[in-house]
Amino acid sequence: MKIIYSSKFIKEYKKLPEEIKITAEFKEKIFRNNPFNKILNTHKLSGKLKEFWSFSINNKYRIIFELEKNNLIYFHSVGDHSIYQ
Repeated sequence: MKIIYSSKFIKEYKKLPEEIKITAEFKEKIFRNNPFNKILNTHKLSGKLKEFWSFSINNKYRIIFELEKNNLIYFHSVGDHSIYQ
């Protein structure tokens, strides 16, 4: 699996609190082994984001991603629920 980080994702990630970054890195390791591990609460989004998926960093923070062919994944956004707007 190859993950590509969008420039938007990188900017948002840099603004996260340090403890969230540590948790996000841990969750990404789980994601790389199994994107649908129950601990991630991975789910398909709806509405204007219906082409995307999301997984949980914790109760507040999420990562929005896109599944492509050939095990290619794009991380598009990271943050609290405001990233869905």
